[in-house]
Amino acid sequence: MLKHKKIVLFCVAVVLVLFILTFFTAVHWTFFLLLFIIWLGLTTWGSFDIRLNYFTKAYSLKPNSTSKEIALTFDDGPHEMTEKVLDLLKQFNVKATFFCIGKQIENNPELFKRIISEGHLVGNHSYSHSENFGFFSSQKVLDEITETNKLAQQLSGLEMNFFRPPFGVTNPMIAKAVSKTKHHVIGWNIRSLDTVYENENIIFERVKNKIKPGGIILLHDTSQKSVNVLERLLLFLKTENYSIVSVDKLLNLSAYEN
Repeated sequence: MLKHKKIVLFCVAVVLVLFILTFFTAVHWTFFLLLFIIWLGLTTWGSFDIRLNYFTKAYSLKPNSTSKEIALTFDDGPHEMTEKVLDLLKQFNVKATFFCIGKQIENNPELFKRIISEGHLVGNHSYSHSENFGFFSSQKVLDEITETNKLAQQLSGLEMNFFRPPFGVTNPMIAKAVSKTKHHVIGWNIRSLDTVYENENIIFERVKNKIKPGGIILLHDTSQKSVNVLERLLLFLKTENYSIVSVDKLLNLSAYEN
């Protein structure tokens, strides 16, 4: 990931230098078109790769970690499959972090309470998880974050500090909203793509091959295949002597307002 950040920074520097040069020499209009295309490509990449911190600071791993600790995170619940995820986590005696959708909290309040009562963390994953979230105004993003936090507080008394934007998308509107709410934006560096692939072996191998100390794994508590992958993953991490910790402990950040 550090390699990707260096590439982006290098490209941004090149664009700036080229742009500055246009003030000192005559250039053809196609040169400006090229600059625009480069800028658009970088901005698109930065929007969809939360690890780059392109628009806002996001915590996607514990840098330079040598301790065999790793965090498990689950998106899009509470869902009927969350029950099975919680059962597995209890069986292996590990704690995870659940980024919950507001409307799912409304639909499954008892499951939300169970997540917390069993010692797991909860974070904000917007209210609607709309496919158009990346096009929302900063006020609409703010409203979604605020509404989800309000629901969680009503059910648990907890004021969530962690926010994970839907699809990991960031942009100036989301950055502006988060700057107002003061949430810590939590990303990942190990993406399972368990909502994309149907083959459990592909999902498991993808995650297994990316395991490193200080990593944050992204899974979803919304399908049986993800539950099956989770069981294999928990067994693998145990044999590799990894400690599975919640995100707050991995990153040394407070998950809730005091």
